[in-house]
Amino acid sequence: MKAPSLTPVLPDIPIRTVAQMGLRELERIRLILRGGSVIDWRRMHFQTRDEVDNFLRLLQLDLSRPYDEEWARGVLSEAVEYLRKTFNYRVADAVARPAEIHDLFLYAAGVKGVPRHRRIACVVLKVMHVIQHIEGRDLLFRLPVSEAELAELIMERVMGVAAEMQSKGLPIVEFAHSIKTQDSLVTKLLAKKETVAAQVYDRTRFRVVTRRREDLLPVLYYLAQRLFPFHLVVPGQTENTLMPFKSVLAENPHFEQYIPRLHLDRDYEDREIAGGNAFSGNTYRALNFVVDLPMRMDAYLPLPEEDTRQRKGRIIISLVEFQIVDEETARLNERGDNAHEAYKRRQKQRVLKRLSQGLVVPKRQE
Repeated sequence: MKAPSLTPVLPDIPIRTVAQMGLRELERIRLILRGGSVIDWRRMHFQTRDEVDNFLRLLQLDLSRPYDEEWARGVLSEAVEYLRKTFNYRVADAVARPAEIHDLFLYAAGVKGVPRHRRIACVVLKVMHVIQHIEGRDLLFRLPVSEAELAELIMERVMGVAAEMQSKGLPIVEFAHSIKTQDSLVTKLLAKKETVAAQVYDRTRFRVVTRRREDLLPVLYYLAQRLFPFHLVVPGQTENTLMPFKSVLAENPHFEQYIPRLHLDRDYEDREIAGGNAFSGNTYRALNFVVDLPMRMDAYLPLPEEDTRQRKGRIIISLVEFQIVDEETARLNERGDNAHEAYKRRQKQRVLKRLSQGLVVPKRQE
């Protein structure tokens, strides 16, 4: 017998305007804008247990359930064992065996425990983050679920949040999804230097268009509170030609007060090697990022009380791409060299050149 859906229920949350955003929101938004990793962070920004509980529910974990609590404790134990065995790292008992898993996040934020607990909890949470990825990906490969079924589950969840956002009055002009066809996948892989199917991150993609540019941040942050945890953005897979971090600071001067407390200095992005899409037009502007979307798969697993698996994780992570742009920029992106047809033409030209390299004999010249 298989379990019904046990997706944790998130409490209703208000829309947060840019003026209401502080250091916590700025750090989380910056992580998405640059495609960074929480492995580089020095502290968390949680203030209350309820805030941590909402975050865990966004991860699809309800720790009031014994089996979710047991799984989280198992990941914690594995992380502590790894640190002690590999680095002879001293993990304080308060961190290794907290009264609640929630305490780890409050230790890492420095609002609970002694100062050294913050450093230790941060290290432990980073290792747990990696273990969660390994388990989530492993479970995905083991489950009897097709790509089409998974795409349908993802679409249902994402579009449910889209409907919620629109009912709350968030200024969204378009929220649409698309799934790449087989031909599109073949073309994209042939155009890439690394022709590995796992590196097509936008097989399932959602496009969000806001009414104005100033609506971008509130919409982005709401998604990170309601749909995907900010720390599950895939590092190195963001293409941001729409909202560079310094432009966010310039357009919202109240963020300046938080600059000295940021994990990374304000010029960090300037030192990174810009990626970008080789087939886009020179004036094309958009924010594209990829997230590991956590999904409970109880319907494909035994009931928790009948689960005899050694590893009892019930959550997979599946790659999903989001593109966010404002309406005016979206119009400009469809003109001239930026148009999608021009993009596809440049991509096909690259593919044809690669396929024929060394195989096409030049015509004999007289």
